[in-house]
Amino acid sequence: MTQIPQLAAPSGTRPPLRKPRIHRAWSVAAVAFVTLIGAAGFASLPALLIDPLHSEFGWSRGMIGFAVSINLALYGLTAPFAAALMDRFGIRRVVACALTTIAVGAGLTVFMTEPWQLVLCWGVLVGLGSGSMALAFAATVTNRWFVARRGLVTGILTAAGATGQLVFLPLLSVIVEHSGWRPAALTVACAALAVVPFVWILLRDHPADVGLAAYGAPEFTPKPSPVPGAALRALKALASAARTGPFWLLAGTFAICGASTNGLIKTHFVPAAHDHGMPVTAAASLLAVIGVFDIAGTIASGWFTDRFSPRRLLAVYYGMRGLSLMFLPMLMAETVHPPMVLFIVFYGLDWVATVPPTIALCREYYGDDSAIVFGWVLASHQVGAALVAFLGGVARDAFGSYDTVWYSSGALCAVAALMALVIRRRVPPTATPVSAPVSAPA
Repeated sequence: MTQIPQLAAPSGTRPPLRKPRIHRAWSVAAVAFVTLIGAAGFASLPALLIDPLHSEFGWSRGMIGFAVSINLALYGLTAPFAAALMDRFGIRRVVACALTTIAVGAGLTVFMTEPWQLVLCWGVLVGLGSGSMALAFAATVTNRWFVARRGLVTGILTAAGATGQLVFLPLLSVIVEHSGWRPAALTVACAALAVVPFVWILLRDHPADVGLAAYGAPEFTPKPSPVPGAALRALKALASAARTGPFWLLAGTFAICGASTNGLIKTHFVPAAHDHGMPVTAAASLLAVIGVFDIAGTIASGWFTDRFSPRRLLAVYYGMRGLSLMFLPMLMAETVHPPMVLFIVFYGLDWVATVPPTIALCREYYGDDSAIVFGWVLASHQVGAALVAFLGGVARDAFGSYDTVWYSSGALCAVAALMALVIRRRVPPTATPVSAPVSAPA
């Protein structure tokens, strides 16, 4: 009997004869999750280094905050171009290069002696690397590999950053406390570099690469041809989206989201708590607890997004976040009290719960360009974070405390809640209203 060899289906032609028991999309999502954890390590470090760098080099907190702001701004501004580059060169190549850039930037910080070197290594290199595999990476993976459960998967991938914070913050705080900030920076560099082989071996760009339809898709879809002109496409997507009102509302709300999370709490909570006599390790542990509850809150938000109005979810998230920030100055103390723990738990649940409904609204309005448009929305998130990271340090130098920053950020969150309610539901093109017939003249 002649045995006919079973050849793999060419990429983008037809699905395999048998469907796998567990869809490959879930393993791709798992690799993306681990990748985002590896990249989250450096994002955990800035809050721990403000005081050590200030003590060793005499740099002002405003100067250090400026370097952090460059990092956060490039993190956001790179994202839309990275999403277009993933369409052109593939997810795997872009993410592997991004992780390597993060490792190089983190490793070079141990040799710096001048503030401009901090800006170059910490701000530019790590900002570009982390921005190239930011939440736009999560949106691209979700859009390509999933049709069903998109909200849930978005929540899981978004939670990867919180998981990285949970893993790295306690470890890095102990290293900084006992060995100094340089070994902590090297630890982050090694962690980012260690993820590169997993990305290169296990990550795939499109379901058609393995002859599958996307998870939940009714039929097989061939892999689209590479899209040339990545930068031009990103700019065209911005120009098109900028002519719509929802884009500016989403960008505005997400800018406030970044200001109240990465720019404020992640950058300034540890030094603010230390101002009140709390040990750095205790404050860092509280941030790690935020990471624990962030995982649950973000996954739950993805589940809610599949079932409820994303506009109303955003309004609730921002409103409650602003209210909690108004109480934070009264909770600062030398030791951790139950009210502070309550704040940490709530803020963790709300930390990036805004991401799944924001991505859902981008998908609703902007279709195939939604990942790129979300990259621009994410850019506004990071610009907001950068401004507060810088202005928070300046306010601390000027007023001797962070109280003004907490209250101002709380008020901004209330504005974001109102902006979310203004976003209208998109009317499908097929649902155009039919005009009443015009009667013929008598």
